Amino acid sequence: MKINDLLQVYSIGYATQDVKTVINHDFKVNVSNITIDGKQGEVLNLPRWVSQTLESEKHAEIQESDMGVELTQSISKENFQGEELSHIDPDFYIRVTGYIARQSDKEKDKLESLLKTLIRKRLGKLIPMANSMELTADMAKKLSIEERALYNQVHEHSTDFVDQIFGER
Repeated sequence: MKINDLLQVYSIGYATQDVKTVINHDFKVNVSNITIDGKQGEVLNLPRWVSQTLESEKHAEIQESDMGVELTQSISKENFQGEELSHIDPDFYIRVTGYIARQSDKEKDKLESLLKTLIRKRLGKLIPMANSMELTADMAKKLSIEERALYNQVHEHSTDFVDQIFGER
């Protein structure tokens, strides 16, 4: 499966997960016999896509961890691990890019810079591994869904390249 297709599927799943949402003012919304009744200051667990819609209209604010902190911690872990890849959650990049999209331009630039640093560090470890060995179960646990797909693609193309040079044996 292509990385974009895989991302789209996982992004849909991520959007349906509940997230804590703080209501900014009283409101009641009824769409297709589904009613959301919010009171100012109330904290509701709502599907992320609903919370994002409410937040975009200034009716609510999503409460979640600061991904800037998670990015900085992930970079530190990568540095500490040396040649080994550290573990990141399967939906890590989906969460980070969703968080970045909701930030101010100044904050976006800072977070995108951190994300690019992390990606470069992880690619520098992932590609040589994918070039030399198949994805193991232990390695798969350390990778995001996008990284797993990339790992498999790099491994497949590297193997095909070697087979073309030496001919299939």
